[in-house]
Order: sequence, then structure tokens, then C-alpha cells
Amino acid sequence: MGAWGTAISSNDTYADIFREFFDLYNDGLDVAEISKKLIADNKETINDTYDCNNFWFALAKAQWECKQLDKDIYDRVKKVIETGADLEVWRQLDADEKDIKKRKVVLDKFLADLQTEKQKAKSRKKKIIRQPVFEKGDCLTFKLENGNYGGAVVLEAINYSEYGHNLIATTRINQQIKPTKKDFENAEVLIMNYANWDNKPVVKWYLPARHKQTTHLIEKVDTIDVQIEYDINNSMLGFVGDFDFWIIQVVDQQLKSEETKPRSTKKQTIKELTKKSKWKLW
Repeated sequence: MGAWGTAISSNDTYADIFREFFDLYNDGLDVAEISKKLIADNKETINDTYDCNNFWFALAKAQWECKQLDKDIYDRVKKVIETGADLEVWRQLDADEKDIKKRKVVLDKFLADLQTEKQKAKSRKKKIIRQPVFEKGDCLTFKLENGNYGGAVVLEAINYSEYGHNLIATTRINQQIKPTKKDFENAEVLIMNYANWDNKPVVKWYLPARHKQTTHLIEKVDTIDVQIEYDINNSMLGFVGDFDFWIIQVVDQQLKSEETKPRSTKKQTIKELTKKSKWKLW
């Protein structure tokens, strides 16, 4: 469960399910059909003790927004909240009691909202075609909390789409001088093992909803060749909307963790994500 706060929506699963629901809703599908599809397509998440609640919360909220909250979905969410099952998940993930208390307040308010009747169903939106903010192969640098330069590589750019996604790999670059093209080509991908992260590489689809607020933090240094094509429709990677948090601050958090805890033994390089293998398997 990739959570960055106590809010109902502050985790990858909720964000992904809620976004997909309204993508389908804006395509003209009805709520029951969308719900059935999401349940069928997300069995692994639904069967995950630590992540299933986020799925049901997102589905319930999306249905409520459309004034079509299914009773079975509502009853499921109500039971999870009233029994404290979600708070127990947070305890098992070693959340501190301060955050658990905040989470309880959030859950109670969420349930209260679901118990009210929305005046008007959410309107379907006409899709607006956007371009991504970065180009494939862009090498991006930014300042870290320690004053050094960090870096990230843009692995994909989805052109002429509704959201303009970029696939971005955050690297372990952490140096006093501005990184060069060679530094990016030889860089390792940042692997998170701080807090509750279990050796997760920081490779995310970036939705530039708040990009204007972070442009001053980012500088394009150069461009490298990315030979691999990444399909957003068949991707298991998460979606993020905060460059400052998910691309920059994760480096700060990981570096701080490594002051007292060994870095992950897992290793992935930018070359592995950009260069096609020379070997052909028969």
C-alpha cells in the first residue's frame, strides 16, 4: 500500500481505482458496468489484506459521486470502518498512534459523507487532449535537501491523450555538481526500503495536474536514447501527481533512512530500462 497521508485518497490504490472509474464513466459506461469491470480486473488487490480497503473506499466514493452507491458496497465499507479493520491494517504496517487517530477521524467523516444524499450526480466530462510536459529521454535534475543534485529520467511520453502522462524513473544520483548525460546513463534507479516500502523501484506514471507549482524545481540537463516502448494500458506501475513528493522527496527520505539502515540489495539500472537486450531468447 503506497500511502503518503491519512486522507482516504492519499494512496496509490485509491487514486488508481478512482481515476479508472471516471475514465470509464466519461467514456459513457454506466456505473454498474464500471463497478463490475473494476472488481473483475482487480482481484489481486481485493485479496490483499493491506490494500483491499482502499479499493472499496475508492469504488464507494465514485459510486456516491454518481448517486448510485450500491448497498452491498456501502455495507462492506461501513463494516470495515465501524469494526476498526482499516485502523488495524495501519497498526500492522507500523503506523504511529498519532496518524492512526487522524485516520479514524478521516474514516468517520468518510462514512458520514456516504450516508448523505448527493444533490446532483457527477456530470460526465468531455475529454480534453493534452500533451505531456516532458519528452521521452529527458534527463531531469533537481536540488535535494542536502544541497546536492538529484536526477530522474523520462522513460515514456504519452502524446495526444487525456492526461499527458510521462513515465519517470527516479535515480540514485546524489552529487555536488550538476549531473551530465553520462551520469544519467550510468545511474541506478532509486529502490525504496525506508519506512514500510519493500524494495520498490521509484518508476511512476506522472500526471502533471500540479506541474505548474513545481516547474521551478526542475531543470532539463540533456536527453538520452530510450529504446524501450512502455504501454500505459498494460502497466502495473502506479500513478502520481506530485513531482516534488514522488520524484524528489523520496530521494531525501531514502537517503535519510540509509544513515541508520542498509540500502536495498535490489539493484536496477537506467540502462536496463532504456536499452533493448542484445540477446534474443529462442
